[in-house]
Amino acid sequence: MVVRRLARATDDGYESELVPGIRASADAALLADELAFASARLDELREGPPALLGDAAALGHDGRREEALWLVAQIAAIGPRERWQDGDEAAFAAVAASAVPWAGGELPDVASDLCGPRACADVATTLAAYRAWASRAGGQAAGLAGEATWSPQRRFDRAFERLALPGFVRGARYEFLLLAGALGLVEMRPASLHLLTDPRDPVLAAAKRVFGFGDPIVLARRASELADATGLPIGALDLALLNWARLADAPGAERIAAGSRATVDDEMRALVADALGLSEPDHPRAAAPGRDMHA
Repeated sequence: MVVRRLARATDDGYESELVPGIRASADAALLADELAFASARLDELREGPPALLGDAAALGHDGRREEALWLVAQIAAIGPRERWQDGDEAAFAAVAASAVPWAGGELPDVASDLCGPRACADVATTLAAYRAWASRAGGQAAGLAGEATWSPQRRFDRAFERLALPGFVRGARYEFLLLAGALGLVEMRPASLHLLTDPRDPVLAAAKRVFGFGDPIVLARRASELADATGLPIGALDLALLNWARLADAPGAERIAAGSRATVDDEMRALVADALGLSEPDHPRAAAPGRDMHA
């Protein structure tokens, strides 16, 4: 039996109405870091997506949206590794080695130990179900677009519901749609975190800790309030909450960067820290091992 000892920040009387579950300034500072990083990552996706994500954006701009969306689906299902190592392509190495074109009708073959931390448990099964869904919908783009009158938020919500496919877990499904929107492949963006989907989802567990409540409906409201107060898109909270829990429990762990090369913008972090009521935005917790800004 292996006993894992979790690191916990000391309760120093910190309080914020935005994050009532956090009782330590160090944990609040950590959340500020991760919110700022996740926001920078979304900016990167819109302005200069890295590696295979850039390839997907280029395919979309060239009018090959079906191939672009299929590549993004494979990226989300397989998942990039945690860090950029040995060159810019390393995080996406397993995806690049196993990805197959949409036109061929094949499925990628990738070993589970090569997948990223947010991968689907059975990539082939999930992507087979996705291909079948797209066939029924008249194509990926058509299935995701839905009605022309829908707002980007409603389009995201409806697509998230429609993609409740075998093995397409909440994290990978949310990431797929977030990427499709940020890369300009489909006009969509999230208005919530969709935490009602899976009671075992790690983002749901993190949200319960941060917001100090267990009901997903209340959590959705509090997540929206935090996004509004910090000026961040709600989509940034997905990766930020995941990394907050990961690093709060094990400060030496690596941030899940999702293949991003983004760095934390100091001005954005200061704005988030101010919203959280932190008087010391550069709290010592931010310098903990394994949490460098390029992780």
